[in-house]
Amino acid sequence: MMLTTTIPSPLGPILLSADERGLTSIRIRATAAAGGNRPPDCLREPARQLAAYFKGELKTFRLDLHPEGTEFQLAVWRELEKIPYGTTLSYGEVAARIGRPAAARAVGGANGRNPLPIVVPCHRVIAGDGSLGGYTGGIDIKRFLLALEAEHSPSAKAWPDASRMQE
Repeated sequence: MMLTTTIPSPLGPILLSADERGLTSIRIRATAAAGGNRPPDCLREPARQLAAYFKGELKTFRLDLHPEGTEFQLAVWRELEKIPYGTTLSYGEVAARIGRPAAARAVGGANGRNPLPIVVPCHRVIAGDGSLGGYTGGIDIKRFLLALEAEHSPSAKAWPDASRMQE
């Protein structure tokens, strides 16, 4: 059985979905549910951790995750979870870390299909030339997330245009 809730964020409403095994998806800028939206028990902790992340109080998520994907995608997403808060890797570096050094473009494809953005931090993967590359939710969201982490991490690289987005 799939359970959902919508939570507020600086990026706009975020829809969280979970099954009995864990968090299955995060949709940024989702359409907010009408009326009161008390999270089901299984989504209270993800909602709490995301709120703490946006306040700069949480740097590592500790949640049960249950994304669906191919073996390659799952390998990429597991590697993304290892990228420390406030740091970035290139698509090529992620490919090398999963033992597929020639698969940088495929890593980009797996990033684009990541069902758990923010928690599985695909925003921390950038192009080899240091540019931001793409982001499924839009480059403005990627820039915002990197700037948020830079603001709360003394060792993080400062990103240009760190202005906050409006809901």
